[in-house]
Amino acid sequence: MYPTKAYAAESAVKPLGPFEFNRRAVGPNDILIDIHFCGICHSDIHQVRDEWGHSLYPMVPGHEIVGIIAQVGAQVKKFKPGDRVGVGCLVESCRECPECKEGYEQYCPQPVFTYNCKEKDGKTLTQGGYSTRIVVNEDFVLRLPENLPMNATAPLLCAGITTYSPLRHWKAGPGKKVGVIGLGGLGHMAVKIAKAMGAEVSVLSRSRKKETDAKRLGADHYCATAEAGTFEKLAKTFDLIICTVSVDVDWNQYLNTLKRDGTMVVVGVPPKSPTVNAANLIFGRHSLAGSLIGGIRETQEMLDFCGKHNIVSDIEMIPIQKVNEAYERVIKGDVKFRFVIDIASLK
Repeated sequence: MYPTKAYAAESAVKPLGPFEFNRRAVGPNDILIDIHFCGICHSDIHQVRDEWGHSLYPMVPGHEIVGIIAQVGAQVKKFKPGDRVGVGCLVESCRECPECKEGYEQYCPQPVFTYNCKEKDGKTLTQGGYSTRIVVNEDFVLRLPENLPMNATAPLLCAGITTYSPLRHWKAGPGKKVGVIGLGGLGHMAVKIAKAMGAEVSVLSRSRKKETDAKRLGADHYCATAEAGTFEKLAKTFDLIICTVSVDVDWNQYLNTLKRDGTMVVVGVPPKSPTVNAANLIFGRHSLAGSLIGGIRETQEMLDFCGKHNIVSDIEMIPIQKVNEAYERVIKGDVKFRFVIDIASLK
């Protein structure tokens, strides 16, 4: 057992605070990772505050984890001590269903998430990356590109794969026009990745306040959706739209900006289920789809792609002691574009 320092939520109404627990012993196929950095995802806030229901306490959040291997089990073949590695949203799956066998572990009916979940024994709570160390089966550990800084690579383990997966699946690339709704933690990664894939990229945001950042990140166009006439001008423009926001918006307006056979992919969960006019799908043969993170194989592919194109997240580093303040700033949109915790502040 490995004594581990962390920050945890004891309930939905208490701020995160210092917490200590034991990580499991390293089994033959396990890897012990000393965590260096962990990103803050908006889903951490939702789960800490039980906004999605079914939260389990005490909860150590964090699924954008990077660090250095400290120890490997006797049968580990893929990694060695000293390797730079990452852990994303999954730490296990059933491994037997069609989804697992095809490399889509995120759609497994029995996934084991990095935190706010139970291990396969059905009793032990998984605990995430707001902690000094983690033990993970080697099949759910990712290798980090050597040329990318570890701190800015951490958000790729969630924000990166969440946007890479639909962009790849729906074939963003040269000759394709991609619209990105929102320019936050997910949206800014969608812009960088879509541009690196060769697509023509437009950011769709309510006001003009993020236009300079959008262009700096590589967007070809910026569209302020609150301005009169914007949606009319964008009619039948996009091959693919990635909706990264978790707020209530009128999906029908965006569906009308798709070309014939275009697809709008939702990766952010809004508070309410929007009403979709079937005519907006029928007249234009439009598709409305969803996408959930990515499997381990695709996540490694994403990391390698980002290494090749020197893509990392734009981050603001904080000590763990400022995590509650960071949560409030995330809710207000006051971060460009992802908070990353320096886990050295826990030691």
